[in-house]
Amino acid sequence: MPEKKKTTVKEVKKAPKKAPVVAEEEILDAAGEAEVEEVIFEKTPETADFSGEYLKSVGRRKTSVAQVRLFKNGKGVIIINGKKASAYFPGEMLNILTQPLKASGHVRDLNFSIIVNGGGVSGQIEAVRHGIARSLCLFDEALKEQMKVNGWLTRDRRSKERKKPGLKGARKRPQWSKR
Repeated sequence: MPEKKKTTVKEVKKAPKKAPVVAEEEILDAAGEAEVEEVIFEKTPETADFSGEYLKSVGRRKTSVAQVRLFKNGKGVIIINGKKASAYFPGEMLNILTQPLKASGHVRDLNFSIIVNGGGVSGQIEAVRHGIARSLCLFDEALKEQMKVNGWLTRDRRSKERKKPGLKGARKRPQWSKR
């Protein structure tokens, strides 16, 4: 029986974070004998080329911040935090995200690489939409009026109010008793 090799903590730390998946396939040759062949599959999403010059902008909503990079001459790929936009924001949420692109007519022309953090889902969607609209205005100044009319360039400043000392929440007070 072959002995199992013990791995130490140092070896685990030295190992690459995103190691390729290795699978073994049995292939029968002409004589009918089985040959084992290693097949390596990389776990990377199908993405477009995100290299070269880009336009950078920031979108904000509530406590969410989105850093948007617009790459010219793209294929319409939107990557958010390393995932496709349809995987990161499934369903109807993707429509909110692409509103500025549909209004400007640049749905299939540009690639976007976006890093978004903080807040919840709705705050992140609107932060990304704000960032995309701002980057489109940097790309083409003629789109600024159209984005402004739809309200995508205005940062929605509404956020949760802080709790005050002596109160139950931001404004709710404890019940007053006469005696």
